[in-house]
Amino acid sequence: MSERGDPGGPEGQAQRHALPGVLPIFPLIGVLLLPRGRLPLNIFEPRYLAMTRDALGGERLIGMIQPSDPQGEHGPREHGPREHGPREHGPREHGIGGMNPPVYPVGCAGRITQFSETDDGRFLITLTGVSRFRIVEELPLLSGYRRVVPDWQAFAQDREARVAPQFDRARLVRGLKNFFGQRQLSADWSAIEKAPAEQLVTSIAMACPFAPSEKQALLEAADLEQRATLLTGLVEMAAIKPTTDEDDTGTRH
Repeated sequence: MSERGDPGGPEGQAQRHALPGVLPIFPLIGVLLLPRGRLPLNIFEPRYLAMTRDALGGERLIGMIQPSDPQGEHGPREHGPREHGPREHGPREHGIGGMNPPVYPVGCAGRITQFSETDDGRFLITLTGVSRFRIVEELPLLSGYRRVVPDWQAFAQDREARVAPQFDRARLVRGLKNFFGQRQLSADWSAIEKAPAEQLVTSIAMACPFAPSEKQALLEAADLEQRATLLTGLVEMAAIKPTTDEDDTGTRH
């Protein structure tokens, strides 16, 4: 396996801060990327291998976005059992999807900040969320993958200096303990208590097994405070719902 990282020097710095006028998109149901969140992905399908190679040769940005029709694209497939919780995601394998299903109008672009190439030709990458975007139009396919013209303007705050959000942290943690306890999920509560506010909200929002529409609502929240308030409500509601054998993609096991 060969391993490489983010480029250095002035050219690498320029790449890290560029917001392109054309963005490749990666539609996945139930997968949420937020600004400054980290999302590992396991890329193996030819069109997405091509997308990754092209991104690595350019601005290193990929737009994560959810299909708006849950039947139009399969969710991610993974090796081994899924682990839900505020810990970072394990690497996800993208599923084999339908042909260009409709997608939500808002996604989040992530920069490839870590990647390696395996002996069998897969890419293991980590995306770090940079900024949300709104789709202006979709362009013709390139090497089988989808591209859009993104509008970044409405989400300029994603790239600005952060102010600690004001929200009821104790209430969120109480809700999480009930939620995790009901589903018999484990968590490092000491790390949760010590985590900075934005990191806590972002990691929980990305990791918890919410429905795709709920994850989309978290993505489109106006600011971090609104996202924290919404997240608290979702956790509290989920904690009182009876559990089913459905996961966040609506697929029964």
